[in-house]
Amino acid sequence: MLRIEVFSGPHCPYCERAKALLKKKKVTFEEFDVKSDSAKFAEMFERSKGRKTIPQIFINGEHIGGCDDLYALDGQGRLDALLVDPT
Repeated sequence: MLRIEVFSGPHCPYCERAKALLKKKKVTFEEFDVKSDSAKFAEMFERSKGRKTIPQIFINGEHIGGCDDLYALDGQGRLDALLVDPT
């Protein structure tokens, strides 16, 4: 099953932009507010190898990066292949 995780926060234009692209691609994602949940922030920090900026995006456990990284993958034509259910 495809699993997309978006670690984000309120009033974050980059988070909104990343989520808009995922919605445009018609995929479901889980969103975690790292500003109100310190445990989720710690998880994001660890899994992203020390990145503190939001959003941080993971697809099937693979760290994609932030908003610009997500859009770069889309621009290279590589995002759609990642959004296919691996099962």
